[in-house]
Amino acid sequence: MLRSLRSVEADVHAVLDPVRLCASVPQAAALLAAERPAAIFTTGGFVAVPVLMAAVPLGIPVVLWEGNVVPGRAVRTTARLADILAVSFRETCAALAGAARGRPCFVTGTPIRDTRDVDGEAARASLGIAPGERVILIFGGSQAVRRFNLAVAEALPRLVQRVVVVQVTGEDGYAAALAAREALPEPLRRRYRPYPFLRDEMLAALAAADLVVGRAGSSTLAEVTALGLPMVVVPYPHAAGHQRANAASLVAAGAASLVEDDAFDAAALLDAATILDDPSRHLAMSAAARELGRPGAADALASLVLRAADRAPLPDAAWVERRSRGGQA
Repeated sequence: MLRSLRSVEADVHAVLDPVRLCASVPQAAALLAAERPAAIFTTGGFVAVPVLMAAVPLGIPVVLWEGNVVPGRAVRTTARLADILAVSFRETCAALAGAARGRPCFVTGTPIRDTRDVDGEAARASLGIAPGERVILIFGGSQAVRRFNLAVAEALPRLVQRVVVVQVTGEDGYAAALAAREALPEPLRRRYRPYPFLRDEMLAALAAADLVVGRAGSSTLAEVTALGLPMVVVPYPHAAGHQRANAASLVAAGAASLVEDDAFDAAALLDAATILDDPSRHLAMSAAARELGRPGAADALASLVLRAADRAPLPDAAWVERRSRGGQA
């Protein structure tokens, strides 16, 4: 572990002010010595380095979780100071093996809100969607939602003739979306449901959907697969390649189709809707998504943290797999 401390310090000095680092580690050590945590949970990043470096000589176990297929430099650096690794994608264990040689690595999935008792029909009723209507949920997350809004605006008159569209527009796009809804023929207006944001209602919107069009953030993919939803994924292009690698995992499994950001327009959105016109394709994509889903990820990850805190023996990979899949292990 001493070698890990030295190599981490060398890496961090390349990007952080050494004076600040030298000041931060004693401050972190004083805090840890006073609080005496039983364990530390971290998502990595250089901001965690002083705390993790201080934790090593104090013997405080560290659990690091990484949600992307390809870990960034900061995570690879801090992984050397972790005792236990937990990841969302199996490929990530291999990517971290060199940085954290000999550390146990578990595939827990991404912790998400509990989806296991969600009732799709009740969710549709709560949103005022009639039974049997096909629903597309479109949201771009907090980054670059404008491209999604432009595609929906152009495709909307044709799209609502085929499906109910639930869209998260962001605050800046909401007024234009309301105007677009008012421009639709009156019988079709109810088939377009724009929202500036969805917070507590987001789970209901996901449960009501038959198809999701969105970005490839770890949490988005985790909730979509936990609910067994087919997806058209449009990776955010300015995320160091993380989202594209995340999306590729779903595409390879048959759970999603991928559209590059610069190719996502009205035509691409209308083409995405054709998934709902092919029941066998939709069913196969749903099954593939559900096979990837880990609705018990939070339970599995919490179990690892608690075992680390108790200095208890770690479970085997099969135990974590069952727990993350939602089974009782």
